[in-house]
Formats: sequence, C-alpha cells, structure tokens
Amino acid sequence: MITNRICLLFFPALLSTFSIYSQEIFTLNRCITTGLEGNFSIQIAKNREEIASNNYTPGNAGMLPVVDASSNYGGTVNNTRQEFTTGRDTSINGVHNNSAGMRVNLDWTLFQGFNALTSYKKLSELKQVGELNTQLAIEDFMADMASEFYFYIQQIRLNNNLAYAVSLSRERVRIDRERYLLGASSKLQLLQSQVDLNSDSSRHAKQKEVLYASQVRINRLMAMDDLGQRIAPEDSNIMIYTGLNYDTLLASMLQLNTSLLIARKNQVISQYDYKIIASRTYPYLNFNSGYNYNYNKFEKSSLRSQQADGLNYGLSLGINLFDGFNQRRQKANARIEIENRDYEYRQVDQMVKADLITIFYAYQNNLVLFELEQENLKTAGENLEIALERYKLGSLTGFELREVQKSLLEAEERLLQVQFQTKLAEISLLQIAGKIMTYLG
Repeated sequence: MITNRICLLFFPALLSTFSIYSQEIFTLNRCITTGLEGNFSIQIAKNREEIASNNYTPGNAGMLPVVDASSNYGGTVNNTRQEFTTGRDTSINGVHNNSAGMRVNLDWTLFQGFNALTSYKKLSELKQVGELNTQLAIEDFMADMASEFYFYIQQIRLNNNLAYAVSLSRERVRIDRERYLLGASSKLQLLQSQVDLNSDSSRHAKQKEVLYASQVRINRLMAMDDLGQRIAPEDSNIMIYTGLNYDTLLASMLQLNTSLLIARKNQVISQYDYKIIASRTYPYLNFNSGYNYNYNKFEKSSLRSQQADGLNYGLSLGINLFDGFNQRRQKANARIEIENRDYEYRQVDQMVKADLITIFYAYQNNLVLFELEQENLKTAGENLEIALERYKLGSLTGFELREVQKSLLEAEERLLQVQFQTKLAEISLLQIAGKIMTYLG
C-alpha cells in the first residue's frame, strides 16, 4: 500500500478530476436502462419485430377468402336513322340511355396442398425470428454498453494515475528548486525534473482526450440529446466475478444463445419454403360466389327501364400439369437452401463454441495475471515510498526516482489493463451463454 503521505499528494488530483464529472452520477444499470428506451438500433429492431408480428395473420397466409365490391354507372347518347323498304325514313336524335350496376365477388381457395397452413406456420417462425433479432440487438447493446462503461472507468483511473504522476513530478521540481537555491543541487537536475513534469503533463492532457471520447460514446449508446453530457460513475471499481464455470456456460450457450436460436429458426423456415413450393403439385379447389345488380333506363324503347339482380356461385377444381419445369427447379433450389441453412447452423455452432473456449481461457489466464499485478502494485508502491524519503535526504538521484515513479505508474496501468480485459472476457462469456441480461439485475 502507498503511505498516507503519498495519498495526500494524490488526493487533490483525484478530486480535481472527478469534480469535472460530478454533475451526473450513473451506474451501469442506469446507463443500460436509459439506452434500452432510446437506443436507435434497438428501436429499429423493435419496429422490424412489429412488422413480422403484423404479418402473422391467417389472411396473409391465404387462409381467408377475398371479397371485392365494385360498381359502375354510365350511359349512351345516340342518333338513329332508319330507312325502310317501303320508302319511309325515320330519324331519332339524342337518344339518352343510362345503365348502372353493382357486384360483390367472393373468392376462396379451399385447398392447395396445405399451402395456407404451411405459410401460416412459416409466418409464425418469422415472427419469432423478429423477436429473437430484437433480443440479439438488446444483448449486443448491453455488451457494448457494459464494455464501454468499464472502459470509461478504466480511463478515469488512468487519468487519476497520470494526475498523481504530475503531482509527484511537481513535488520533485519543488524539492530540486529548493536544493538549487541552497546550492545543494545542480541546475541540470532541476531542468531534468522540469522536463519530466512537462512530459507527465502532456500524457495527462492526452488521457483527458481519451476519457472525453469514451464519455461521448456512452452518451451515444444511450441516445442522449446532449452527447457531451458529463458522466460520473457511481463506483470507480471494476468488480470482477471469478466464479464462471466452463461446463455451466456451455450448457447455457446450447440452450440460450440467441445466434444459435436464430439459426435453428432459419432451418425450420427453409423447410417450410420447400413445402410451400411442393404444395403446387397438388390439385387446387377454389370456391367463388357473387351478387350482381344491374339497372338500365331507356329513353326511346318499348321498355322504359330494366333491372336484374341475382347470386352466382361455383367450385373449380384444377391441377397444374406443366409449367416449364419451374416447380422442379424451385424445389431443387429449396433443397439446396435447406442444406445451406444446416451448414449455417453448424457454422454458428462452431463459432460460438470456439469463442467460448478462447475467451474462457483468456478469462482464467487474466485472473492469474490479476493476482500477480496486485502484488506488483503493492511492491511498486512501497518502493516509491522508500525512494521519496531517500530522494529528500539526497541519497537518491533524480533519474533513479524517476524510474521508481515510472515503475509504479506502469504497475497500476498493467493492473487496470488486466482488470479491464478480465471484465471484457466476463461480459463476452455471459453474452455467449445468453446470460448478459444479468447486468440489469
């Protein structure tokens, strides 16, 4: 542990850093909840899910009749001239006749090789795929948000470490200046201390840029109007869960992994597509019925008007005998598509299993490295404590103090990096296993 004296140097820098980000306090849960309400990728996925849900109807599958209604109104204006064999001529000009009609037709396919029933089942599967795609979008968002949130915490702590390094370098400059004024040290040593201070200040300024960019990405994931909104994590620790078990993760993956579930649904859909094409080889039975009403009005005729109305109905039975071998071609393509969907499922299965094995190995290795880096940081802190005392007594050169200071900073950076990489592995493993929603708990 670093002594209280070193902590007193570090504490003002820590306060100054966090005062910039103290306006909005965020937990990971709050970031995720906010993003779930406004993230654009999730909203797009939800809209597509709603479209798939709207398409899941008996009418869209062809199970219901189609009813059409139409009407017409028209007329004629004719001039008529007649010459009889008797020599008599007659002419009638401007004869205006009117006609009007209305009809309602019903067409219903009663049977077409179970086409309608199969189409309805396919629409059900497409609806479920829409739901799974939304779930996948949510899981991707949660993984991205968790990764970025902990990256942001890592950058805050790195920023604090660099602020601490600046404070140490500034203290060193103060000591060297006092020694130089007392004649106990050379100007060269003072100038070198100033160079090291400027170098640390430059790194600190660049780190602030990285920190701000991460903050903007978090706001973008949450779909905030103000992308520059200042964010302060409620807790600056990156908590690591060390109890993940490979066999448990594998069993959960095979059952809950969203990409695998989508691939399975696509297999079923391809089989339904084949059945829909095959249904065209069956006979079809159609029912049709209609009601017709017609009205005619005559200006010059033995009839003044005429109207007629009535029903018609009928059944038609048929079968496609030849369509240029198109059905055979389409069935062959559908069989290939079934095979492709099977390959795709096996490809996804291999991919997620490979990811699980690789990431779990990295997770275990990082847990070991985390323990080692904790010990290194403790040792580096003790070394700096001793080095500072020796430097004040003049028994340690500025170069030697600088090396000890760099060792502490590097030890802290390595620890943060291992801690962050372990957290990333944890997030990825939970996503692969279909358990990423635990971050909402």
